[in-house]
Amino acid sequence: MHRRALLAASLTVPLFAIGGKARAAEFSYKYASNLPASHPLNVHAAMAAARIKAESQGRLDIAVFPNNQLGSDTDALSQLRSGALEFFTLSGPILATLVPAASLNGVGFAFKNYDEVWAAMDGPVGAYVRGEISKRGLYVYDKIWDNGYRQITTAARPIQTPADLHGFKIRVPVSPLWTSLFKAFGAAPASINFSEVYSALETHIVDGQENPLAIIETAKLYEVQKNLCFTNHMWDGYWMLANPDALARLPSDLQELVRHEFNAAAMAERENVKKMNETLGETLKGQGMALFETDPAAFRAALQSAGFYAEWRKRLGEPAWTALTSVVGPLA
Repeated sequence: MHRRALLAASLTVPLFAIGGKARAAEFSYKYASNLPASHPLNVHAAMAAARIKAESQGRLDIAVFPNNQLGSDTDALSQLRSGALEFFTLSGPILATLVPAASLNGVGFAFKNYDEVWAAMDGPVGAYVRGEISKRGLYVYDKIWDNGYRQITTAARPIQTPADLHGFKIRVPVSPLWTSLFKAFGAAPASINFSEVYSALETHIVDGQENPLAIIETAKLYEVQKNLCFTNHMWDGYWMLANPDALARLPSDLQELVRHEFNAAAMAERENVKKMNETLGETLKGQGMALFETDPAAFRAALQSAGFYAEWRKRLGEPAWTALTSVVGPLA
């Protein structure tokens, strides 16, 4: 189903009436995300929230706040930890500011294909990261949501080889892993929250950025970028996080309902992103972008030479690195 149709469906929330009056929710919770409302993650999260309200007979109402409406990623994570926010989806390498092991899925050029991604994230890597998240006092759901392989866009020259990144001013999320990755290529990364990316590109604070195709399209970054370079330099996913005290206030049947619906929504969102990615390259080309292919082996070799893998093996620790390489094979 097209994402706009999905979005329209997600906004159709039934009312529950007793004697002609809408029933007030027993529990009113909030879910926040940094992505546009039309992105598949928010579309499916909104649909899950609607199903939860319907199945709970109006007892639990989860309001959806996309596009950093409740503040930056840093702000929202702080709100989640304090209990001011009940649910939040966050990219692993950004979450790594609190949970270092969450960087694992973002190790540059680690996953050769989606088979390896899901074998890792539904297997040993996901299990290890979820355990580390729990140790930091957050609840995390079983299934990670797909943000996709990240690609580089530029306003001027395209990025086709590692040498093209030398001195290149590129926006990256607020995350040590992203900064380290692009510094290893000799680039000049600037950490900027996603809500400020469009303006940073428009005003040439940075010359380019990197994001999955679905974000490039839904955030209309093609309006301020000329070239789309298929680097596949990192796979990115979003963990659905919850405040554990907020969950504990819910009766067990509602806890189970939320768990079931959020995990099911994650699986549906994965399929939606997969179908979008099959056509988004041509869509972005039609919106004026020039497309360029790259050789992942050359970029991986450059990272090895720069000591990137050795550094992150040390920083993440042997248990984390073993979980990753048990699926993808040796990286350094």
